[in-house]
Amino acid sequence: MWLDPSKVQNRPIYFSVKRIMDIFLSCLGLILISPLLLVICLFVKFDGSHGKIFYIQERVGKNGKHFKMFKFRSMIPNADQKLAELKAQNEVHGAMFKMKDDPRVTKIGKFIRKYSLDELPQLFNVISGSMSLVGPRPPIPSEVAEYTKYDMQRLLVVPGCTGLWQTTARNSADFGEMVNLDLEYIQKSSLLFDLKLMFDTVKIMIRPNAAY
Repeated sequence: MWLDPSKVQNRPIYFSVKRIMDIFLSCLGLILISPLLLVICLFVKFDGSHGKIFYIQERVGKNGKHFKMFKFRSMIPNADQKLAELKAQNEVHGAMFKMKDDPRVTKIGKFIRKYSLDELPQLFNVISGSMSLVGPRPPIPSEVAEYTKYDMQRLLVVPGCTGLWQTTARNSADFGEMVNLDLEYIQKSSLLFDLKLMFDTVKIMIRPNAAY
C-alpha cells in the first residue's frame, strides 16, 4: 500500500499524547523491572565471551535520521565483523539479515532473545525520543541502502520497540511481508491500537512466538 506522508505525519494530537504515554510508561517500566535489568546485566557480563554488557548499534529512524540504539549484548564481541561471512546463509529474503542458528549468538543471548529481554534497554531510547514504544522496527543503514521507494515509507514515523510485525509473523515473515505489516500499522495507528500491541507484546514475552 502507498501512504500519504502528509496524512501520516500531520496528526499533532495523536503524536503528542503518544509521546507523553511513551515517557510515562517507559519510566514506570524501568522502575518496575530494575531488579530484572540488574540480573540480566550480571548474566551478560559473565557469559564467558568477555564482552560488554550493552550493544550499541547505529539505526535509522524517522525521516532517515540516524541514532544509537541500545540492547543487551546477545552475541560474541566481534559479531559485526563476522556478519560478512554469514551473509550467504541469510534466511530472510530482502534487505534484512536473519539466521535461526546464528553461531555468533551466546548461550545467554539465545535465552534473552527468545523472551525479547535483550530489547529492554530500548526503553532509554524511548525516553530520549529516538524511538517509541510502538512502531516499525528500526533498520540499520546497510538495510536502508537497499530500500526501494516503497520500503522507505517505513521511515515516515518514529520506530518502535514493538509493533504489528513483532506481535504477529515476526521471523516467519520475509522482508516484504514485514514492510507490509509496518505500513498496515502506520495506516491503522491509534492510541488504542498502540495499547493493544503493547499488551500483545507482554503476552509474547511470556509465551514467545518465532523470536530468535
